[in-house]
Amino acid sequence: MTTVLFPGTFDPIHYGHINIARRAADLFDEVIVAVYARDHKNSLFSAGERLAMVEEAFKTVGNISVTSYSGLTVQFAKKIGARAIVRGLRVFSDFEYEFRMALANNRLEPEIDVIALITTEAHTFLSSTTVREIAALDGDVSSMVPEHVRLALIEKFSNLGQDQDIVPQTSLRD
Repeated sequence: MTTVLFPGTFDPIHYGHINIARRAADLFDEVIVAVYARDHKNSLFSAGERLAMVEEAFKTVGNISVTSYSGLTVQFAKKIGARAIVRGLRVFSDFEYEFRMALANNRLEPEIDVIALITTEAHTFLSSTTVREIAALDGDVSSMVPEHVRLALIEKFSNLGQDQDIVPQTSLRD
């Protein structure tokens, strides 16, 4: 049985993430989607909130399980018996970053491979940052995230108010 790890912060999870995880589930026996549990000052959602949203997104997929972790991703992959780490690539700059990370991870744990899946064309523009910024400006993200995530974004920004400084509003409001 081949187990792979699909790690991320998922702040929030979007259809690009879901597409990569489901495609990995078609290729491998077990996919463990792991939410990085450390909260950062720029995180919109807490680790617990992100974990709950990811669990909801995959609750009907039999060979996808969801957990959280902290520390080095490659060490977590080894701990859970994953044979590889799955990553999604959208644009060329993703490749450069992921290539460097794969080499570093290989240095730390040579038996853990990295498998990169190219995103589908419909999701190439999607990033959690883009979703957060659009939602912060009251834009419609319903084509980018599942309904439970859209509602969580509305609630979060309603509670934060207009003066929130978590989401840098740079390019989309100009």
